[in-house]
Order: sequence, then C-alpha cells, then structure tokens
Amino acid sequence: MSAIDCVLPAASLLGEGALWDPAAQALWWLDIKGRQIHRFDPASGTNASWPTPHDVGSLALRQSGGLVVAMRHGFHFFDPSSGTFTTIEEPEAGLSENRFNDGKPDRQGRFWAGSLHDPETRPTGGLYRLDADLSCRRLVEGIFASNALAFGADSEVLYYGDSQQRTVWAWDFDRDDGAIRNRRVFVELPAGEGAPDGAAVDSAGGYWLTQPDGWCICRYDPTGRRDRVIRMPVQRPTCVAFGGADLRTLYCTSCRWGLSEAELREQPLAGGLFAIAVDVAGLPDAAFAG
Repeated sequence: MSAIDCVLPAASLLGEGALWDPAAQALWWLDIKGRQIHRFDPASGTNASWPTPHDVGSLALRQSGGLVVAMRHGFHFFDPSSGTFTTIEEPEAGLSENRFNDGKPDRQGRFWAGSLHDPETRPTGGLYRLDADLSCRRLVEGIFASNALAFGADSEVLYYGDSQQRTVWAWDFDRDDGAIRNRRVFVELPAGEGAPDGAAVDSAGGYWLTQPDGWCICRYDPTGRRDRVIRMPVQRPTCVAFGGADLRTLYCTSCRWGLSEAELREQPLAGGLFAIAVDVAGLPDAAFAG
C-alpha cells in the first residue's frame, strides 16, 4: 500500500495540469474552473497563485523562461513575474463550445495539447502540436474530451485518450519530426472503473493514469496490462506528475466540480493536492523549446 498525503487541502474546483519544475523543486498545477495557475513549494508547504482570464487546461515550462499555457481557445506565453499573457495562436477561436484541456511537451521541445467540447456531447475536440517555431497543427480529430496525454519512456510512443470514449490510444511517435502513426487501442476502461484523465510515464515505461469516478490511480505496463492500483480518498483524481529530488513522489491533483453536498461531506479533501511515495522513479518533465 502506498502512503497518500494531502499536502495541500486546496479545495480547487477542477485541479489539473500537474508539472514538476526541477530547478525550483516545485510543482506547477492548475484550477481550470477556478481560473488559477498555482505553484506549490513542498519544502515550505506554501502555494503561490496567479489568475487567468479564461479556463486554463495545461502548461509547460519554456527553455527560455516562463511558461507556455493552453487556455480556452489556444496557446499563450505566461510570465509569472508580471502575471501577463501573450497570445501565440488560437486555432479554436471559432469553436465557442470548445476549450483546450490536457497537454504537455515531448522531450524534443514541442508542446502538445488537446481540446474538448465543454458539454462533452459532440466530438469537436482534437489534438494539436505547437512546434518551436510557433507553428501549430491539428493531428487528431473526433474527440469529445482530450486527456491521458503522455510519451513513452523511449520517446517512441505517444499516448492520448478521450474521457467520454473511455479509451486511451497509442501511436508510434517519430522523435525527429513529431509525426504520429499506427493508432491502436492501449487501454479501454470498463464501466465502474472511471474515465481516463491525466497521465504520466515512469522510467521503467509504466503508464500511470488517473481514473476519476473510479477513485483510483492505475499503472499500466507497456502492453496495456494493469499492474498496480492506488485507491484514493477522493472520487475524482485528475492528473499526476512525478516530482521530488529523486522523482519518486507522485503528485496528484483532484476535483470537486460537479460533486453534490453529500458527496463533499464524505470526501472533504476533494480538490486537494496529494503526494504519494512510489518505488519507481519518474522521468523529468521536458520544456517547450519555443
């Protein structure tokens, strides 16, 4: 059994976007519906926050400093020192019911982020790749709710899923040009085990997936076989990232959005940030090269 510690009872509406900053030894994370960017310092237990003008779905460090974020309609740079945002491109500005959601960079410095239909009733979302030259391409179509994005330990596989379809797919990933091909089903979640949400890959190639409404985080080996289950004290764990000096702390955000008053009484830590000691190291989060 893994020890689960609520390191920040933040009561966030929709915690997401966990990202470890190795230089600062801190965790960046988001509250999508609360429209906040957060940075948690495990050493002091303090949490700094910045407001966002729109729902913010994901973020990554930039090699040149600051952050790149995927907000409602597209991509933006963010400068924490001034709190200012600079628009890069908004490829979904014409899709009023869509918003950007899960995203992260590959190890070659490209930033990937997917979009969703905010009521999650139409497959108008897709997966985008933002290159270092700030060009943007949509590579996957027909998605209700983008989630579960991660890259294999050898950078030869891209994982990406749809929460509404309860499926995570795998693609062969070309590290040189960022092309993806050979789509196949990696994990399908049966009823009662939640839906795929945020994910991370460890140094042994294990794929860790949060499964909101399943009350759990599960690890899948590279063949898609589940080999570990961590039962959470909250119904909706949402995103994981490996952190700490040795990358053996699994941080997990969570959600209270949509829970009833009775459900919240049963899980008062919903919306909190959790830390879990694990016996396998993660991989360093990459930075965007643009």
